[in-house]
Parts: sequence; structure tokens; C-alpha cells
Amino acid sequence: MTAQLLDGELVAGRIKMEVGDRAARLATAGRKVALGTILVGDDGPSERYVAMKHADCEQIGIRSAHRHFGSSTSQAEIIEAIQEMNADPEIASILVQLPLPIGINEEEVLLSVLPHKDVDGLHPVNLGKLVMGAPGPLPCTPAGIVELLSHYKVPVEGKRVVVIGRGLTIGRPLALLLAMRRPGCNAAVTVVHTGVDDMASLVREGDVVVAAAGVAGLVTKDMIKPGAAVVGAGTSWEGKKLLSDVADDVAEVAGWITPRIGGVGPMTRAMLLSNAVAAAEKAS
Repeated sequence: MTAQLLDGELVAGRIKMEVGDRAARLATAGRKVALGTILVGDDGPSERYVAMKHADCEQIGIRSAHRHFGSSTSQAEIIEAIQEMNADPEIASILVQLPLPIGINEEEVLLSVLPHKDVDGLHPVNLGKLVMGAPGPLPCTPAGIVELLSHYKVPVEGKRVVVIGRGLTIGRPLALLLAMRRPGCNAAVTVVHTGVDDMASLVREGDVVVAAAGVAGLVTKDMIKPGAAVVGAGTSWEGKKLLSDVADDVAEVAGWITPRIGGVGPMTRAMLLSNAVAAAEKAS
């Protein structure tokens, strides 16, 4: 079996075109769309990721307002910069790039972003809306995964989905989203992690498997039901090489699979742009 590639670059390109049209309509009406970004420290992957987000913004006509702090910057200085962006009417949304350096309380920093400017959908108010099924910005990577599966018509509704990982940015919100009664979701969701005994036997039950543990090569082909859809959402680095949670041999048994590069990442960035424009639309 040769798995069909879930091409995130292709789907993200379509989303960016739609979002760009919405941004252009706002500009015609005199409403500027600006995304504020906060980066702390000198983490190479974070710097590259923020740079890609700025390039995406420029491509579709969204202005970026960026603050880059050194790793020794105090938490108070970071929060002060966020409060300045909160008060700026032209900045409709704010991104705090994670992880933050050791010694900085991520929860307090994220809480300082106004909920309606939270482009990542990670503020407790917005996560609470997700739990309740109320309208609000969805976390970008989970929303991007659902959109990617939907585009390729991967059966999800009524199916068994296994999410590997329970992190704040992917695992927990994705499990909530996929279990909800909404198009492209409504699944029976199981959440596992590396601390679960015989994790492989649970993963084998999945019609859809999303690996988001950040452990290179964690998912191998013997863990996958033949024909299942496999999404590699977790990554790690070996020097400058980006590694996936999903081993290469999984493509031999899967029905659908994301590529190591060009799968979930572009979708995350596309959904961030969508959230940014939606925040500007709401503010206007």
C-alpha cells in the first residue's frame, strides 16, 4: 500500500488566498490588519518559525509588529510589551511564541494577552469556549489538522481517533475538537502518551492517528492499522534536521500520511492568519 500524501502546503495555499481576499476587503474599508508577535530568547527553531509567519503576513497584506527580547529579559518587560499591543487599536491579534525561557511563567504571560486578541486560541477564556462549543479562535494546529483531514475527505465522523500527546498546544485541544459534534469531527477520541502501558495496542485501534508527542520516530508501521490516516504533528530537532514523530516506514501501511515537511506546519500558519483576520473583522 502506498499512502496518499496529506499535502499541507497545497491546502494552506488555498486558505491563504481566501484569507488574503478578506484582508483586502478590510483594507478597502480602511481597517488595517496587524499581527503583533513576541519572541523571547535565541531559540533557532522559534526564530525561523516567527520569520515564516511574518513572511506569510506580508504575502497576504497583513502588517507585522514584532518585539524580540533577549533571554535575560524580565517577565515584567515582556508583559509590558504585550500590554502595549493590547492597547494598540491597529494590532488586532497577538502571538507569544512558545516556549519561553526557563524562569518565565508562560501561564502568566499568556494570561496578559486580551482574549479577543489571542491569535493562538490558547487563552483560558478561549479554551473554555472550545470546551463549551462556543464561537471563538481555535488553537491553530488542531484547527489546521481538522481542515487538512477534511480537504482530503479522510473519514473522521464516527471513527476512532487516537491522539498521542496531551500538550496544551496540540494534544488536549485537538482531542476536544475532534470529539465535538461539528463537521469533520464527531469522533470517538482516545488520548495516549508515552507514560501509558502498551501504548502501541491502543494506537493500532485508530482509524486516524495523530502523533503529537515530540519524540522522533515514536510511531512505527507495526503500530498502525492498515489503511489508517496518520498525521505527524509532533517534531523535534537533530542539529538542523527536523524530525517527525512518525517513522518513514509508516507510509508502507497507512492510507493517508503527512509528509515530514509540508504537512501540519503550513496548516498551522494558515490557520493563524485566518484567526488574525477574523479578529480584525470582529474588531471592525
